Amino acid sequence: MTTATTDTPTWTPVCAATDILPNTGVAALVDGRHVAVFRVGGDQLYAIDNVDPKSGASVLSRGLVGNLGDRIVVASPLYKNHFDLRNGECIEAPEHSVRAHAVRVDEGRVVVALAP
Repeated sequence: MTTATTDTPTWTPVCAATDILPNTGVAALVDGRHVAVFRVGGDQLYAIDNVDPKSGASVLSRGLVGNLGDRIVVASPLYKNHFDLRNGECIEAPEHSVRAHAVRVDEGRVVVALAP
């Protein structure tokens, strides 16, 4: 038996690009997964899991966005751990890292493709 697979990601619309203010995040449910989408600076977009691994609460989208050295991060509002927005790595405790997802703007809408 052969199972068909596809390498083409499924892009899910989240919101209008203008709905995300600079240096903030929004929460979205993408195919049953809680995702945080951030707009940094003018037009850079990042998407990571929204669930804080230590608490299990969907709160990362409400964290503070900033820089730690050359890393663009969000600080969890609960435990203050910093998550790299490029790859989801938890800087203080790598075992608590989250997934990073592909994100882009398509016809004025922010769309996310979940990481495998």
